[in-house]
Amino acid sequence: MPTTHSGGCQCGAVRYRIKRLGRATICHCRMCQKAFGAFFGPLVTAHEVTWTRGAPKTYASSNKVKRGFCEACGTPLTYDWGGPIEIAIGSLDDPEAAAPVLQVNIESRLSFFDRLHELPVREDPPGGPAATFKASIVSKQHPDHDKGD
Repeated sequence: MPTTHSGGCQCGAVRYRIKRLGRATICHCRMCQKAFGAFFGPLVTAHEVTWTRGAPKTYASSNKVKRGFCEACGTPLTYDWGGPIEIAIGSLDDPEAAAPVLQVNIESRLSFFDRLHELPVREDPPGGPAATFKASIVSKQHPDHDKGD
């Protein structure tokens, strides 16, 4: 397990290093749903964050919270409530390092959330249209890890 963790936005304009990760949660509040454009906001407490390239822009989503994001690509990055900063788990180079251990603000949890695992899974045949499409994609996304990470 690494002693530090790194991550950043989709385009690579903002990168960071974290000395130690704390508790990882998923937040169901409506503000997190909107900020992430998702069913919930996956966040992990980050201790000793250093911005190694660029820095997030912030939006005050309430009188108590500022949310950080990449100005260039829009990736959600931080949740700052005045205590230890929280980092969007998906922005970590290794999101597996921050498996959520707690759900918060469940009063806003979407009604279908607990049934998502029951949805059928589409299996695409090798060489089929989905595989051909995926093979034609040229990613412009910044790779996980900078040189030296």
